[in-house]
Amino acid sequence: MSELWSIGEFSRRSGLTPKALRLYDELDPLTPTQVDPVTGYRRYACDLLGPAQLVATLRLLGMPLARIRTLLGLDPSSVADHVEAYWRQVEADHGSRGEIVADLVKDLRKEDKPMDSTTTPLHAEVGVSHRQGAREHQQDAVLVQPDLFGVADGFGDRDDDLAGAVLAAFAAGGFEAAAAAARPGGDHTGTTLTAVRLTDSGGRITHVGDGRVHRIRDRHLEVLTHDHTLVAALVESGDLTPEEARSHPHRNLINRALAGRAVVPDELTIDLYPGDRVVISTDGVHAVLEPNALEELILSDADPQPLADAIGAAVEAAGA
Repeated sequence: MSELWSIGEFSRRSGLTPKALRLYDELDPLTPTQVDPVTGYRRYACDLLGPAQLVATLRLLGMPLARIRTLLGLDPSSVADHVEAYWRQVEADHGSRGEIVADLVKDLRKEDKPMDSTTTPLHAEVGVSHRQGAREHQQDAVLVQPDLFGVADGFGDRDDDLAGAVLAAFAAGGFEAAAAAARPGGDHTGTTLTAVRLTDSGGRITHVGDGRVHRIRDRHLEVLTHDHTLVAALVESGDLTPEEARSHPHRNLINRALAGRAVVPDELTIDLYPGDRVVISTDGVHAVLEPNALEELILSDADPQPLADAIGAAVEAAGA
């Protein structure tokens, strides 16, 4: 019999969290080799390591669990054939949707009507939390101006303040200037950028990466941006569960960022009314705090600065 590992050891070796392993128990080849009938303690044979890593990778491609079940146990060459066949269809489906999107956007632009602008300019009371926490280096930056607010989250092995430089360039010259400030990018280095500019009629979001803009109105919280990560796209399409996404080893894999290559941001016009609250966060907040805990904080009646301080303290208390 092969060596048996505890769920903790198997998790460390496979890169899958214990929570993810429990989610994948429904797949027969990933059922624990032994389960204590009294304590429920799980032990895994070492030869399950390969199938576990394969499941995680195939889920990242968006492959349904039912289809994955048919592949586990096949020889590697056969699995490769099935993966290629699956991806050919994904690309064909993507091309078909692209044509539909182009026609839809064209029609919607024709129907677009100018918005009536308010006669009362918007002003904001601001609170900021910008803590390093347990991290060795502070790679985040914050931008606060009378009508422009943003965050940037740098990543990669760089000693300079890339995120701060990108935000300063964005404030001075817009997104093209911000993109230029991120060049030349090194291998796997760059930054996200998420900003809100106040206008006479509401606000304008510029967003690339996994920062988030939350709007609170009448005690209702709405996330106005979409994370530019593989797992977020798969969750939205229903190909990955939220539980899988939060525990997936590649959950932080960003596919759109300012990283030395051409990138187009999401630019969204939003309505804002007196009394609305806007919270902009990096993933150092929303990836650390449980959604319910973050929502409870954001929906509190605290003024902006005490609220920002409370969120920062909660993140540090969570060990980040």
